Amino acid sequence: MVQIRKSLGLCPQQNLLFNYLTVSEHLHFYSVIKGVHGKMTPTEIDRMLATFNLLEKRNKLSKSLSGGMKRKLSIIIALIGGSKVVILDEPTSGMDPVSRRVTWDLLQHFKLDRTILLTTHYMDEADVLGDRIAIMVKGSVRCCGSSIFLKKIYGLSLLDYSQDIDAFITFLKHMFYCFFLGTQNFSDSFCSIN
Repeated sequence: MVQIRKSLGLCPQQNLLFNYLTVSEHLHFYSVIKGVHGKMTPTEIDRMLATFNLLEKRNKLSKSLSGGMKRKLSIIIALIGGSKVVILDEPTSGMDPVSRRVTWDLLQHFKLDRTILLTTHYMDEADVLGDRIAIMVKGSVRCCGSSIFLKKIYGLSLLDYSQDIDAFITFLKHMFYCFFLGTQNFSDSFCSIN
C-alpha cells in the first residue's frame, strides 16, 4: 500500500483542499501521506510552486485562492513526490485561457517520465495532451486511438448527421473499414460502431 501511495497521484474534478491550510502546508501534508517526506520535500515544494507560478502564494490559505489557482494546487498535489501514474479529472476546468495553455505546456513536460490519465470535455485539450485518446459515450469507450487516427475517422470538423442516423452509421463503418485496410495497425487503435 505504501508503494501505491508513492506511485499514484490524483487530481479529482472537485478540489479536495482544506480551507485553513496554506498552499505549502497542503503540499507538505500530501508529501507525508505519499511517504516522500524528508530533506527533498521543501526543495521539491518550492520547485513545483515556482513551476506553476504559485510561489508567492505559498503562505496563503487555500480558501483565498482563485478557482484557477486551486486547480493548479490540485495538479501539484497529484504530481508531488514524483508520482509515476497520475490521474487528472478535468484539470483545467475553471482556469482562464492563458493559465490553461500554460498548464498544458507543463503537463507536456511532466508526462515525459510518468503515465498521465486525463479526462476532459475539451477536444482541443485532448488533441494537445493525449498520445492516445479514448472517446466515451454513456460510460462506454466507443473509439480509441491517436489524434491523427481519430481525425481520419471523424474528420477535422463536426458534421451534423442527427437527421439521418443510418447514413451516419454507414459513413462511420465505411471510414472504419477503409482505415484498417490502409496503413494503420489495428492493435494501435479501435472503434466500436453499433
